[in-house]
Amino acid sequence: MTHRKKDAKKRFSFTRLVFGTVLLSMLAGVLFVEAYVNAEFHPDHSEGAGRQTRVPQSVIDGGPIIDTRNGAVHSYTLPAKTIALTFDDGPDPQWTPRIIEVLRRHNVNATFFVVGTQVTRHADIVAELARGGDEIGIHSFTHPRLDNLSQWQRELEYSQTQLAVIRATGRKSALLRLPYSSSANAIDDANWPLVQEAGQLGYLSVMTDTDSRDWSRPGVDAIVRGATPEGDKGSIVLMHDAGGDRAQTVEALDRFIPMMQQRGYTFTTVSGGLAKALAGSDIAVDAPATSADKRRALALVTAVSVADWIMELLRVLFLIVGVLTIGRTLALFLLAGRHARKRRSKTWRWGPPVVEPVSVIVPAYNEKEGIEAAVRSLAGGDHPGGIEVVVVDDGSTDGTAELVEAMGLPNVRVVRIPNGGKPNALNVGVALAKHDLIVMVDGDTVFEPDSVRHLVQPFADPTVGAVAGNVKVGNRGSIVARWQHIEYVIGFNLDRRLYDLLQVMPTIPGAIGAFRRQALRDIGGISHDTLAEDTDATMALCRTGWRVVYEERARAWTEAPSTLRQLWLQRYRWSYGTMQAMWKHRRSLVDRGPSGRFGRVGLPFIAFFGIALPLLAPLIDILLVYGLFFSSWKITTFAWLAMFGMQVLTAVVAFRLDKEKLRPLWVLPLQQFVYRQLMYIVLIQSMGTALTGARLRWHKLHRAGSAGSSAPVATMLSAGSPPASAPSGVSVSEPVAAQGGASELGRDDAGAPVGGGRFGADEPVDGWTSVGAGAPADGWPRTRAGTARLGSRPPAGTDAFGAAGAWPPADALRSAGAWPPADVRAAGPGEGAGGTAPADPPRRGVAQVPHASAPEHRVSEHTAVLYAVSRTRLLRSSSAAESEGEGS
Repeated sequence: MTHRKKDAKKRFSFTRLVFGTVLLSMLAGVLFVEAYVNAEFHPDHSEGAGRQTRVPQSVIDGGPIIDTRNGAVHSYTLPAKTIALTFDDGPDPQWTPRIIEVLRRHNVNATFFVVGTQVTRHADIVAELARGGDEIGIHSFTHPRLDNLSQWQRELEYSQTQLAVIRATGRKSALLRLPYSSSANAIDDANWPLVQEAGQLGYLSVMTDTDSRDWSRPGVDAIVRGATPEGDKGSIVLMHDAGGDRAQTVEALDRFIPMMQQRGYTFTTVSGGLAKALAGSDIAVDAPATSADKRRALALVTAVSVADWIMELLRVLFLIVGVLTIGRTLALFLLAGRHARKRRSKTWRWGPPVVEPVSVIVPAYNEKEGIEAAVRSLAGGDHPGGIEVVVVDDGSTDGTAELVEAMGLPNVRVVRIPNGGKPNALNVGVALAKHDLIVMVDGDTVFEPDSVRHLVQPFADPTVGAVAGNVKVGNRGSIVARWQHIEYVIGFNLDRRLYDLLQVMPTIPGAIGAFRRQALRDIGGISHDTLAEDTDATMALCRTGWRVVYEERARAWTEAPSTLRQLWLQRYRWSYGTMQAMWKHRRSLVDRGPSGRFGRVGLPFIAFFGIALPLLAPLIDILLVYGLFFSSWKITTFAWLAMFGMQVLTAVVAFRLDKEKLRPLWVLPLQQFVYRQLMYIVLIQSMGTALTGARLRWHKLHRAGSAGSSAPVATMLSAGSPPASAPSGVSVSEPVAAQGGASELGRDDAGAPVGGGRFGADEPVDGWTSVGAGAPADGWPRTRAGTARLGSRPPAGTDAFGAAGAWPPADALRSAGAWPPADVRAAGPGEGAGGTAPADPPRRGVAQVPHASAPEHRVSEHTAVLYAVSRTRLLRSSSAAESEGEGS
């Protein structure tokens, strides 16, 4: 089974690699095609003649039509009073139709030397020219300096333009005008080999007799003078129907044609003038295209069309990115500033000071590097109501639990459970916690002395169900960690303020978050359905009508990944888990009440700014590279610097709001070229994983215990100091053993264990797990606070989370029995084994959404330990197989 899973994983990884490679190759190909077909060119006039030592004198002194086919050299001149109008660089969607209109009005045909890239985009114009009797010639595909290209590139320029013409007209053209050419007497040693080569490929080279110089827009009169031949000579006249504003050309043409007709001139095409010059001899200048030619032409035009379409899409997406970025920035500045001013006002109060005792749950899986600093900072908090710390050792193999026990802190308890994942560990901690105010903390996080006190103050407002704290990066020594420091400051001090004001907070960070027990009960506990259990739970809370707020004063220092690989694994899980949570709560989009409000406000915000914007952000870098090499580098650089400047301004505002020093911002430019690209790939990979339905495991990160390296020095409890809130007669250690292990549920005043026994050591009785050896005869383990039954069904209406009172809480121990049995799903709030227990009455003014029983937020099998701490529930074989090594 293991080998098959590994093989499947390798195949999936390989498939993703291939898919990603193909996608990137396609994008690179599209950009290459787009860059190729949009190559800038200079007007034909920009190149002058060079040396002419190898050009035959007959060509220099000859006519504008040069035939070098079959190895011979012939040149031809149009007869007297014959004009062939020629137009270069088109077709243009604006000016070519206007020129056609003038030609048709005067019943004149002309020859159009077209650029292949333009033909692929405006084939209908070329087709109209051909239908009207006008002639089509080749003017290259991208208008390059042909003498700077290799022979195969020149042939490609001709052949691609030919294919474009075939696609538009169905015929091949034998007329060619080289880019940057003029009259025959201007052919130099650099261009003569090109004329010879064109003849070998079957082309007639067409030069000019008179140049209207309309490209310079000298005025209508000057254009007419430039186009007029001397005396009665025949002439091939050069004009342009593209490459800029051609209004003067259109007006000059409308005057030039009737003026020359009055002088007795005849207007014809190049081939018509050549036939007239040869006195009836026929020289073929076009031919029908074959089926193979038409197929190749279709492929070429399709490739250019697709590249144009994708490039246009990229431009639209770039516009969307710009609008989203600007909109987000303005919203953050306005609302985040308003939030900070309101919360920092001297008159601001959540309500009466909250002095109720607090239970802090620390799920820990192999956290030996930082668990001692984390626990000591939590236990030494200055909250006046007292702090109880419950460390849930989630099957650690590195001695995490032993380290905590050895600290001897009187208000710290340790609970050992088999590895089942972070949600499972959190739910166990909640079930065994003494108090109704619950703080959840990662095992690598260090609190400041006043963090817990500040964190619970929002609970003075009865509508607040949870509080998000302010997470700071403690290990800022590496560049990677500094990048994350910048990201954390911006995210927590701008984004969370915005979400707080809109009352659509998407995530309570796992590093520091506080909950009411009632709020957790309303959502059925922490679900194992997604890899972002914090985001999942926060969304569920918002849907129930509880307010989730941000408390900036409650600061926690966490250890950020210090290597790119560790960062990749963490963000991959975060991104994928967020997508899972959004999909899970998608029904809120059509709900009413608080759930609908979150769905129609919160989810779009997360979708646009948490997924769409980061996914589209790579366009900035892609178009930057494209623009630098293939477009105007000045405009591109200016646009990129404007976007970067907006990011810098956002970062400065966030750092000022959080009272952070600006020195770390020096790494922000580097972040644009490394960190952002990594985040792009992570998000794209997460999206691919989500779309393919693959299962992503929780990746445990390696810790160095450096979370508190930048944190203020916390007040620590000594081993002999009194507990913050511990009832008399209760031990500070509570190992809940795995299969066959001992279980101490408490000690009496004499220090003797109470309720010692083995979970799962005895066989179930009547479908319920028994307490095992060492339990009192009536099945009730006794403590000073009372009794709690472990082996029988609890009374109707008992909740799974326990109630406030002496530890261990009676309700929690009832829930820790085998209720419900193994064949019954985990009960929701107010449900018994058969779902018949009465539900808790709704709180006034707060809408209720029964997430615990709703399909989109059911309590997973991993979290059933809330209701049954038994062999059946804790030691599920599938759990061991699926969650082995899951980090808490």
